[in-house]
Amino acid sequence: MKRIFLFLISCLAFITVNASNELLWGQTGHRVVGEIAYQHLTRKARKNLEKLLDKEGLAMVSTFADEIKSDRKYDQFKPWHYVNFKEGETYEASEKNSSGDLIVGIKKSKEIILNSSSSKEEKIFYLKLLVHLIGDLHQPLHVGRTEDKGGNSIKVKWFRSNTNLHSVWDTKMIESFGMSYSELSSNLNNFNPSEVREIQKGSVLDWVTETREITMKVYASTEPNQNLSYRYMYDHFSTVKSQLQKGGLRLAKVLNELFG
Repeated sequence: MKRIFLFLISCLAFITVNASNELLWGQTGHRVVGEIAYQHLTRKARKNLEKLLDKEGLAMVSTFADEIKSDRKYDQFKPWHYVNFKEGETYEASEKNSSGDLIVGIKKSKEIILNSSSSKEEKIFYLKLLVHLIGDLHQPLHVGRTEDKGGNSIKVKWFRSNTNLHSVWDTKMIESFGMSYSELSSNLNNFNPSEVREIQKGSVLDWVTETREITMKVYASTEPNQNLSYRYMYDHFSTVKSQLQKGGLRLAKVLNELFG
């Protein structure tokens, strides 16, 4: 009986952790963003980041903000992972979450990193958050509608298994593609320097507006309870790859400004 009890407890823990992870870009996606950013750092920014992080790579720290969700003392940071507002609204005109949101989290993280009074521990903590949040900004359902909690309330099937639209974009398509983060990050488009600069243009709010346009196309292309499979991958995985690459290049821009 004791062995059965321990087995059931371990299964419950596994389900709980994975249910939490399905609300996020997923480990592979975030690591792709981190790896692409690392490859586009200036020499000075890379040196300063490696010194601060004791040579821990951006791909590895990119999932930190997900990992701390299992610790209740970090609950205040949960609203930073997304920014939802009503259909037809802009972020500027929307009612803001009093607990903060994705834009607030990015701004606060940058402020603490730049503050000469911040301790090394504080800078490391908020740098890890920043790496993650820039990735989240480029997942369309993290800039979703308030009324369906960024697609979490839209039930669909993925190859006939029950899930929700948010999870499809966070993890299901990337998992189905079957590449590791290093394989995926090294097999995306090769942009020349001028194309990279074009992608990196704009502010965080500009990027939110751009992602939101993609979000609305995602909503328009999916029906509740629809079974999504090969055709959905064919139609949408190019957008997933594009958003991962944009996230990495724009994260590099932000880090080069902060550390370069």
